[in-house]
Amino acid sequence: MQKIAIIGTGGISRAHIQGYLNFSDRCQIVALVDIYPEKAEEKKRQYRLNDAKVYSSHSDILSDKNIDVFDICTPPYVHAEIAIDALNAGKHVLCEKSITLNAKELEEAKQLAEENGVVLAEAMTIYHMPLYKKLQEVIRSGKLGKLCMAQMNFGSYKEYDMQNRFFNPNLAGGALLDIGVYAISFIRSFMSCTPDQVVSQVKFAPSGVDEQAGILLMNPAGEMATIALTLHAKQPKRGMLAFENGYVEIYDYPRAEKAVIAYTEDASQEVIECGSTKDALWYEVNDMEEAVSGAADEMHFDYTVDVMNVMTEIRKAWGLSYPEERESL
Repeated sequence: MQKIAIIGTGGISRAHIQGYLNFSDRCQIVALVDIYPEKAEEKKRQYRLNDAKVYSSHSDILSDKNIDVFDICTPPYVHAEIAIDALNAGKHVLCEKSITLNAKELEEAKQLAEENGVVLAEAMTIYHMPLYKKLQEVIRSGKLGKLCMAQMNFGSYKEYDMQNRFFNPNLAGGALLDIGVYAISFIRSFMSCTPDQVVSQVKFAPSGVDEQAGILLMNPAGEMATIALTLHAKQPKRGMLAFENGYVEIYDYPRAEKAVIAYTEDASQEVIECGSTKDALWYEVNDMEEAVSGAADEMHFDYTVDVMNVMTEIRKAWGLSYPEERESL
């Protein structure tokens, strides 16, 4: 039985908690941590986590040998600090996106995980949805031919308040780390190797973070991708993969359950439906539990590293850094 500590009990923690409750025979939530303990107490009551203890700091439970996994659901600007403390204490870590702010922080965390023999993983739903595992089977069959181009859109309409977490540099705001990480993770999961050419354009918000961006990627195999991100203009969460023999179109791709393949030769279409959007965190928690137990490793940490390297390179080009970064870019 794996013992879980939920670090941060804001909105995203609900899905994580529900995911673990689906595996009550294998996982047990034993700690809820929040700088506002009343929020943690509310989650404890809401989900009837009667055996879970509430704490105001993750430091209070680092030495608790009854805890196996830190599930970090805080805002990104404190991810690295908490993850590194947990890894130093010999805890497994599942961390919400973006897992750290930059590649140097992630490399430090990676080395600690290796030294301590524990699992470090990003809570990236794209790596765990059954639909994508099914699509990979279709691609490996060769019927679509080689990947040529990907096109990704993700646009949110966030209130134009420079103090909220989406636009506040002190909270690591901006489109790239909040929504761009989904698009780049999607692209990396289908590319045959990581992009080595990156160009972009950015529009900054008055606070100095990236409000919208256009990004172009290409890898040594000649596979290309374009990405359009907006934080103050709604776009469909649309992904398109163009292959030699057809294209694949997916909507709501962070937690997708349906894809449409259009074949070039005869203009026929194939609809693939697999998995369920509402169970996205269930799939994620299942894969993490298997990685910790040693049964399998479907966490795709290599993709996480590649994606963070790309995002760090992009922010370097923009000259955008955050006050909370442990090291300069």
